[in-house]
Amino acid sequence: METRHYPDVDETVTIETLPNGLAVHVLPKAGCSKVYAVFGTRYGSIDSRFEVDGEEIRVPDGIAHFLEHKMFEEPDGDVFAKFAKLGASANAFTSFDRTVYLFSAAGNIRENLTTLLDFVQRPYFTDENVEKEKGIIEQEINMYRDNPDWQVYFGLIAALYRKHPVRIDIAGTAESIRMIDKKTLYRCHETFYHPSNMMLVVAGGVDAEDVIRLVRDNQAKKSFDPAPTVVRLFEEEPPEVAAPRVERELSVSLPKCMIGFKETDLVRDADALMRREAATRLVFEALFGPGSDLYQSLYDDRLITDSFGSEYNITPEYAFSVIGGETRDPDELVARIGEAIERAKEKGLDPGRFERAKRRRIGALIRMLDRPEAAANEYLRWRMRGGDLFRLPDVYREIDLGEAVARLRDHFDRERMAVSIVRSRGA
Repeated sequence: METRHYPDVDETVTIETLPNGLAVHVLPKAGCSKVYAVFGTRYGSIDSRFEVDGEEIRVPDGIAHFLEHKMFEEPDGDVFAKFAKLGASANAFTSFDRTVYLFSAAGNIRENLTTLLDFVQRPYFTDENVEKEKGIIEQEINMYRDNPDWQVYFGLIAALYRKHPVRIDIAGTAESIRMIDKKTLYRCHETFYHPSNMMLVVAGGVDAEDVIRLVRDNQAKKSFDPAPTVVRLFEEEPPEVAAPRVERELSVSLPKCMIGFKETDLVRDADALMRREAATRLVFEALFGPGSDLYQSLYDDRLITDSFGSEYNITPEYAFSVIGGETRDPDELVARIGEAIERAKEKGLDPGRFERAKRRRIGALIRMLDRPEAAANEYLRWRMRGGDLFRLPDVYREIDLGEAVARLRDHFDRERMAVSIVRSRGA
């Protein structure tokens, strides 16, 4: 058991890696009445082709998400009902590179933690319940087909990427989920839900030693096969985007427009990942944030609404940015953003605005750490990539104007840009 204190953000974390490989991280927060726990595995929607102990395996698209759904069913009932009886709110989500199960509660913490650990490590699949789930997920897929926010976002990713599975909807397709069976679900669980591929993060009003002792005792009662050797397999992604522009029509009151830039020079080291993300977000804050001249002029001209924003997604396997939101004129928005980017590439960033962007990012991060839910999720995200969330304020401080301008000029490459638009049907 190791305890680390970070005086810069006034945070303490206690860590223990158990004999079976499970990493347990506890973030106590004095005076906090709520406890939030996340139990995650490094397994997401992009993990559809891999080698296990030398054997190559290809599974249907959407199976990580399907597996997440099925984990909440047990022989004696629904796991959500168990959490509800214990006064907890439970949920789960699947992203491109991880699946996370969670609960939030103000009491019965030992019982809730035990429930979380047990149901995630005890799959129950039958031919009947798998077939039933296919219809439920197909309805979900059809629902998102008509969701303009979902369509403009995943339309952009599909425009950016030609071969990488990040371009495929996290839920898969109606055709791919029909190929899922009980045997394949068990195989994926055995491969990716081994304790050595998982991490538990508990944040809030808890005693760290009590939590780790509970988890240690829980895991000691269970037996696991040796951890498999897993190698994820991806086709080589060409530098060119799949399509510079995609459009579709849906029932929307205002069109939606998103602009994306695809990274081709990927980084894999955890510190390099964190630094690149921080530098990119500083650029975005200075260029597109609510305090920027561009944001104000777009808002004054009614080209954007409060939905306008930007984000940057980075992992060792892919990285891309997203800028946009609702707009009355997608073409004008794309042109104005493009002009602002080219001006910034030529003239650089305003030093004062850049320093304010640093202060805003650091301030937002420290405020986020006060919320157990956000702190646990962000801590898990970085730890699963080998990084340390609590180092991020220092990373922001270390990035100077020259590094940010270099990042701006490197990232905003017109040859790696795509635009996704959802227009009003019949407009």
